Amino acid sequence: MDNQEMNQVPEGFSVEPEQEYGGDQIQVLEGLEAVRKRPGMYIGSTGPRGLHHLVYEIVDNAIDEALAGYCDRIVVRLLPGNVVYVSDNGRGIPVGEQHKTGLPAVTVVFTILHAGGKFGGGGYKVSGGLHGVGASVVNALSQWLEVEVVSDGKLYYQRFQRGNAVTELEERGPAPEGRTRGTVIRFQADPEIFKETTVYSYETLQTRLQEQAFLNAGVHIELIDERPPEERNPEERDSGEIVANTYCYEGGVGAFVEYLNGQKAAEAVHPEIIRFFASAPDGNATAEVAMQYTDSYSEVMLSFANNIHTTDGGTHEDGFKRALTRVMNDYARKYNILKEADKNLTGDDVREGLTCVLSVKVKEAQFEGQTKAKLGNTEVGTLVSNLVVEKMTAFLEENPATAKAIFDKALAAARAREAARKAREMARRKTALEGGQMPDKLQDCNERDPSLCEIYIVEGDSAAGSAIQGRDSRFQAILAMWGKMLNVEKARADKIYGNDKLYPMIVALGTGIGDEFSLEKLRYHKIIIMADADVDGAHIRTLLLTFFFRYMRPLIENGYVYSAVPPLFKLTRGKTTRVAYSEEERDKISSEMRGGNPNVRVDINRFKGLGEMDPHELWETTMDPERRTLRRITLQDAVAADQIFTVLMGEQVEPRKTWIEKNAQYAGNLDY
Repeated sequence: MDNQEMNQVPEGFSVEPEQEYGGDQIQVLEGLEAVRKRPGMYIGSTGPRGLHHLVYEIVDNAIDEALAGYCDRIVVRLLPGNVVYVSDNGRGIPVGEQHKTGLPAVTVVFTILHAGGKFGGGGYKVSGGLHGVGASVVNALSQWLEVEVVSDGKLYYQRFQRGNAVTELEERGPAPEGRTRGTVIRFQADPEIFKETTVYSYETLQTRLQEQAFLNAGVHIELIDERPPEERNPEERDSGEIVANTYCYEGGVGAFVEYLNGQKAAEAVHPEIIRFFASAPDGNATAEVAMQYTDSYSEVMLSFANNIHTTDGGTHEDGFKRALTRVMNDYARKYNILKEADKNLTGDDVREGLTCVLSVKVKEAQFEGQTKAKLGNTEVGTLVSNLVVEKMTAFLEENPATAKAIFDKALAAARAREAARKAREMARRKTALEGGQMPDKLQDCNERDPSLCEIYIVEGDSAAGSAIQGRDSRFQAILAMWGKMLNVEKARADKIYGNDKLYPMIVALGTGIGDEFSLEKLRYHKIIIMADADVDGAHIRTLLLTFFFRYMRPLIENGYVYSAVPPLFKLTRGKTTRVAYSEEERDKISSEMRGGNPNVRVDINRFKGLGEMDPHELWETTMDPERRTLRRITLQDAVAADQIFTVLMGEQVEPRKTWIEKNAQYAGNLDY
């Protein structure tokens, strides 16, 4: 390419003279401007998750007071206007002058990043709010924030707007009756930042606060919703009455495990909950473990560091898993449970059906990122590993009946794993003999870039036939499902590889399952479940989602799974045809097509199934990217999802019956 060609400007583009790049082009963001400019760096996102993170940051500061031994009561209220109120009976944020800035300490905490009692000043030995940016970030991302501090019998007050102090710290006389100390914070999230929503989910906050009560035995935590119905999430409006929950658990993490297994409705393999505790020799860290095996095939592992849920694990989780596998194999060899020729149990074998809560508290916690999803302290991994090796070995020795029950479970898991391996190899050999072909039921697309490809999983040959004819074959693949699908909640992996419904889907997606799962091998970045808009279709979606959740969870976690939304009604007048996706939309369109004349006749047909649609109808209503509606399946609370899958799809009938009876009042449009 010659210089003339290189300097040509493509049609539709223009080139402006470059500005000189000098010192004036370097921006310096003052105070909390950086937070408002890049909020995602501090709270993860500006969607619902980031919105709730504001509450967590303030509550975490109150929990830090509890960890230090100065607070045993925290109250969170959702007020009209989605104003958040958080109070605690801790020492109260200091109101005296901070010598370096000359400002009251409370003002510094809310207006300067990395200011707080967590940087070696002796304010806290253990803290969840490691970075010291929580209060100031919440302030920066709020329309307004007010703080009240009760200290030395006096009440102090200050107000901020979008991170800036609009009043001085004021002394407002003696403390109100009954308040001897503590902090009250009220704030309203800024809609300029949280454009998607500023409405809090009571259930989301409830889950987090209940966790905190479990992890801090004896701390009393209240959550109260005082918002009018129209200001709540649509799913949580109900009667609009004040909703309140109080949490306080003297049993700590042991009570947490008991709660989790009670919610899962799974049968315990051993009745007692196993609990261990240890402190580091230097006193700078503690570790606490509570665990119990159930007859479930899935594992629930919740880890926390300084009361922060470490969703991505870290050194404490790694130390626990390594040590548990080692202890179980050593014990099995010592007592000849594993013969000389037997292979060792794997980590998955020894953790099948395990519910475990692991909580560590460390003076200098090293988290990855402000949202603290992963712990990095190597010394904590060593502490947890030593704790499990010592205590679990002693427990197995002292409780032979429980040990036998646990090993029966682990050995059954090992046999199933070996059967799955053989089934997988047989399936691979079959695929190899067929020349590496894709399943017969897959009509693939032409595009090979996964980011541009999507696959529709369609139940029934009739619907699949319409989808195949109506699709855009350049980027849309169709996989037909037929017959009764396997409920994986009641089956191990060896049954899946031999299943003629699920294995073709595993091959088509390309990722493998379980330990072999690789997201990099995913062949389609949109996996769309397209089922009829009725009870049977809902059942099929649930079966598929159970499979994805149990064996391909990263697909959901990374946003690759969707549900198509087919229309419910077809309305025809003369040569005009329109579709509706709800009864409300049907009535609105019907009125429009009558032109306001009630005497004009509307043919309204209810779509009974996708197979009834002509290919062009299916394309126009459900498959055309320009006109279709897709619902992305997300995972906000893995523990809650695990519990509901166990209840709805598991072996136990009674919990399912109880759940249906409790929730039947909310059911509607059951034929959809």
